[in-house]
Amino acid sequence: MQGPINLVRLRQKQPRLKLNPEEYTLLRTRVLERDGWRCQECGSMEGLEVHHMKPRSRLGDDVIDNLMTLCAGCHGKCHGGRP
Repeated sequence: MQGPINLVRLRQKQPRLKLNPEEYTLLRTRVLERDGWRCQECGSMEGLEVHHMKPRSRLGDDVIDNLMTLCAGCHGKCHGGRP
């Protein structure tokens, strides 16, 4: 008689949503408009960038709910102090 078989289900990676450059540019503009063209951390209107809250490297999608506006300085701090 065989004992119970323990099956381990591995979580299959799902492909992330990655937009083509033209679609990403439109999405980026929508994020900047939604955020009032201001850094959501310090309020600056200079050197604005769009930040993925869940990084692409961790299967973060290119969707409006995963993006926020940050200035270059605040964005750098999010990535470990990058200038």
